Amino acid sequence: MPLTILVADDDPGTRLAISDYLEMSGYSVLTAADGQQALAMVEAYHPHLMVTDIIMPRMNGYELVRSVRQHPAFRLLPVIFLTARNKTEERIQGYQSGADLYLPKPFELKELGAAIRNLLERSQMIQSEYRLSQEDGLRIPLPLSVSATESPEQLLHFTQREREVLVMLTHGLSNAQIGTQLHLSPRTVEKYVSNLLRKTETSNRAELVGFAMKHGLVE
Repeated sequence: MPLTILVADDDPGTRLAISDYLEMSGYSVLTAADGQQALAMVEAYHPHLMVTDIIMPRMNGYELVRSVRQHPAFRLLPVIFLTARNKTEERIQGYQSGADLYLPKPFELKELGAAIRNLLERSQMIQSEYRLSQEDGLRIPLPLSVSATESPEQLLHFTQREREVLVMLTHGLSNAQIGTQLHLSPRTVEKYVSNLLRKTETSNRAELVGFAMKHGLVE
């Protein structure tokens, strides 16, 4: 059964070009013309990945991704921002809202396809291992050597603040939302996220959340 990708963009030509390319690549494609429609389709069809523009009617891409991340079922959904807004501050806002990758327009369909394959492979691996650990009670090996007397959290030496940030990440909160709750700036929150990525040897937020869930670092 083909994996499903949701493409959200208010430009019909962009939607058509991406959907045609992805369908030729073997994916099942859903399309949405605005953020609210995209959110409804995420909830109804549970796609495996979402590609979204930022500037859209009714609900922009930042709001869409933040809304998606509030649903526990979609915390690990890979998200690619595809937009003409490519200033550094805008890219940072995109990552803070919960996106996994930011590709500026104009773009090459081959590059988008490669990015999608990479994110889907990682996502499918994380979710498969997590399901196995939940269903079979397996102890999945950590990338670090953990002794029988040490918990992963003890070995990784998380600070109290890092533990708080990690819990909020697993609830789908953005850097700005975490900062509001912990009275920190988004930049400071990003430093804690970077520390967590380094300590767990994960490469993005989706992997970090999957790691935390697999190894019981959060309830």
